[in-house]
Parts: sequence; structure tokens; C-alpha cells
Amino acid sequence: MTKSISIIIPAYNEEGRLEATLSGYLSFFDKKHDFEIIVVLNGCTDNTFDVVSRFLPSEKLKYMTFDRKIGKGGAVMAGFRAASKEHLGYVDADGSTKPEDFLDLFRQMNGFDGIIASRHVAGAVVEKKQPLGRLIASRGFNLLVRVLFGFPFKDTQCGAKIFKKEVITRILPEVVTADWAFDIDLLFRADQHGFRIGEAPTVWNNSGDSKLELGRTIPVMLFSVLRLRLLSSPLKGVMGFCCRACCRAAGKHAGQRRRR
Repeated sequence: MTKSISIIIPAYNEEGRLEATLSGYLSFFDKKHDFEIIVVLNGCTDNTFDVVSRFLPSEKLKYMTFDRKIGKGGAVMAGFRAASKEHLGYVDADGSTKPEDFLDLFRQMNGFDGIIASRHVAGAVVEKKQPLGRLIASRGFNLLVRVLFGFPFKDTQCGAKIFKKEVITRILPEVVTADWAFDIDLLFRADQHGFRIGEAPTVWNNSGDSKLELGRTIPVMLFSVLRLRLLSSPLKGVMGFCCRACCRAAGKHAGQRRRR
């Protein structure tokens, strides 16, 4: 394959899982493909940097570090801006998508401006089944996203996606969220500009020590996607007015309390 690719890996406190992922990707792509890996340390408080440093110096590996958490989307966007190859992709630090499966995704870009890995289309292989509660939450969330944004995609949240650099250059200034809705925001902007995004089956092996806590995460995810839908609709002006009004009211109330 002669096409080049930058692979962004956002990492927050991944000292226990990142080494295997980096070792696998660097050794798999080495000498066979024109690539670079950019690890973005997203406000880590553990020894994730020490893991990255074990692979340095390397002409194929770059890293960026942020003292404060900027969200997965913020980390991916920072990696996009630093990337130098003609295709830009990102993948989770936990190794759920193996390098050979990421390469297979890359090979399926023919005719598309971008491609996303999916666990919920025909041909996908989920090697380690998700708990029932997480599976129901995932399918329910995806249904909500499809209704709100009119997407054909069955899995917007799988952590492996690849785009032509020209797509990211065009849409990145318009992306307004860096949280759980980042993937949706990215796909929505691409769709608005008429870019063709494909969805391909993948082999996916969920890490056994997932950091996702459903009880705490589901409300945040719902708020994020609803907020994005409002910010991307004619009602965004109304939403902005309401937010400013609430802030003014809160400030006035705080001032009254200080004067008492």
C-alpha cells in the first residue's frame, strides 16, 4: 500500500494498556507502510508518558502532552493538527482494534472520503461479548443518534476511523464538541459537506478493564448528543440566549448573596 496514514492514539491514564498497543502497531506497520503514530497524552496522572518514552526516539512515533484533560475529541483534534500524512485515522489506546484490522479498514476506503469501523454490521466479529447492559445502552444510544441526525451508520462510537486529510482540514474548524459526542460531530460535519463516509465491519475485542461506568456515563452521553443537535440546528441561537440568561441570573444571584 502506497497511501500514507497518520494514526492518532488519544490516551488518558493508559499505563497498563498502551505499551502492548504501541508495540503491536509499530511492529506491524514498520517497513511496510508509510505511517506515523501520534500519541496524545490527555491530562494523564499516571505513568503513561513513561510507557511512550520506552519507544523513543523513533521517527515513526510522535507524542503530545496536555497537563489538563481536553477530552478524547480534544486529543484527537490535536493529533489531527499535528499529522503530516495524506490520511488521518484514530484508534483507542486499549488495543480493542488490532493493527491488522485497522489496516483492513484502511484498505476498504476505496471510493470513500472516510471510513468507520463497525461492530454492528454484517461481517463484524466481536471476540469478547459485551455485558448485556452495555450492549443495550450502545444500541439504544445509536438509535437515538440515527433519529436525531439522520445517519445511516449503525455504530458511530467504535473507536477506529480514517479520513482523507482534506476532509479533516475542511470540517475541523466547525467541530464544536470534544466529549462523548465528538465522533458524531465529526461525521455530521462531513455529511454536511457532502463527503462520502463508509461503514465497514471490524474485528473488535473489548478490553476487560473498561473504564466505562454506565450509571454515570449514560446521562452525560445523552446530554452531549442532545446539546450537539441543538447547537447544529436553527435553535442554536435560542440555546445560546438561554445559556447567557442563565449565566447572568447566576451571577446576579451570587452578587446578591455576597452583599448580604
